[in-house]
Amino acid sequence: MMDLLIPDKTHDESRQGEALMLEQTPEKYNGRKLYIESYGCAMNFSDSEIVASILLERGFETTKDFNNADVIFINTCSIRENAEQRVRNRLREFTIAKVKNPGMIVGVLGCMAERLKAKFLEEEKLVDVVVGPDAYRDLPNLIDKVDDGQKAVNVLLSREETYADINPVRLNSNGINAFVSIMRGCDNMCSFCVVPFTRGRERSRDPFSIVKECTDLFNQGYREVTLLGQNVDSYKWKPEPTENEEISLNEIKGANFANLLEMVAQISPELRIRFSTSHPKDITDEVLYTMAKHDNICKYIHLPVQSGNSRVLDIMNRTYDREWYMNRVEAIRRIIPGCAISTDVIAGFCTETEEEHQDTLSMMDFVQYDYAYMFMYSERPGTLAAKRFTDDIPDAVKNRRLKEIVVKQQQHSHLRLQEKVGKVQRVLIEGFSKKSNLDYCGRADNNAMVVFPVNEGYKPGQYVNVLVDRCTTATLLGTVV
Repeated sequence: MMDLLIPDKTHDESRQGEALMLEQTPEKYNGRKLYIESYGCAMNFSDSEIVASILLERGFETTKDFNNADVIFINTCSIRENAEQRVRNRLREFTIAKVKNPGMIVGVLGCMAERLKAKFLEEEKLVDVVVGPDAYRDLPNLIDKVDDGQKAVNVLLSREETYADINPVRLNSNGINAFVSIMRGCDNMCSFCVVPFTRGRERSRDPFSIVKECTDLFNQGYREVTLLGQNVDSYKWKPEPTENEEISLNEIKGANFANLLEMVAQISPELRIRFSTSHPKDITDEVLYTMAKHDNICKYIHLPVQSGNSRVLDIMNRTYDREWYMNRVEAIRRIIPGCAISTDVIAGFCTETEEEHQDTLSMMDFVQYDYAYMFMYSERPGTLAAKRFTDDIPDAVKNRRLKEIVVKQQQHSHLRLQEKVGKVQRVLIEGFSKKSNLDYCGRADNNAMVVFPVNEGYKPGQYVNVLVDRCTTATLLGTVV
């Protein structure tokens, strides 16, 4: 199954639990070492970069060995039950280190901290600090409180915080790809999802700070940025009133996501732009035409469907139906021919019948997704679904339905890759292949992973044209032309 889950940058399974490092600044070093590891989506990894930036300014340096740390932070995810269990298991592993070093501070950051709040301190005696996604600026103060012998909690959600003025330290970076957060929070109340409760209401960064961050990254040698938001298509910024007569018309009107994409695309044709995640109810033709207009905006859209049945979509509170979703797919195919589409699918949501499950399978046949993230429904405490519905589908039925979804996606993923055999793909080289230092790997515009022989004439960070001559179920293989 994992062979199907092509590591899209929205949720890279290979990075779960990754310990993050930053360059040391000896002139600021305060003698304390920070260990920080992250779980969940790309937004969490981006947030860890913000945390690292804040503590770097306070003189911390990082370590990859938690046994040597003075402060351990674990940046958490609440989207599924197994993600939370993984964090709890990890905290137990930190216990021995803290016994050896009683002055060690252990903190839980992110969505799990926001969901459980002060209760976490009672459940996990090891934990000293609990900090929600909007309170990272308060971390130095909270660490000081723990140094004074107190437990510390800040899980206040904000309607303004975007961390727009913080220049994130790029952690464990290949120097080629970077995440750029364009907004925080979510106003969609999907009944299965905890994100609105853990990350708060939507608020968008001003586009000029985003363009500056992307420009700085390009000047540092980065060649791909992924614009991040829980729902990028609802990005909306309006300026504060100003008396500046020289302000441009665009600034007066504000900006939507299509405007922002255009602004970032104009930085340089050599800077490739991706984004995640889109919501079917919000993705507009204007965005699609902007993608079609600019060669450096990748022709790849992650468009979660969750279910192919309108009744199930209704109780999921997705605010679109089967026909609306199919209309959006048809628009993508019409405006951006050849655009790759990936999705999320939930098997066995509350009350889902066998016929409704078949609707999901038929939707998959209609779209023929390039990639998919496929899960069994996992009830999350505090969500609308947990309050309103009974999780009434037996695990055996969920498992069987998920297997049917996986088998179908395996067929479609392989089909989409086979369509690219014999064609030339423009690839941004990211580094050596995981299997061999004799091969480079990188992603094509459509997000397909491409592997090809190393040659002295090109190196990571460069674009090359690769003629694909064969494929596996997950990878394209070819040679540079």
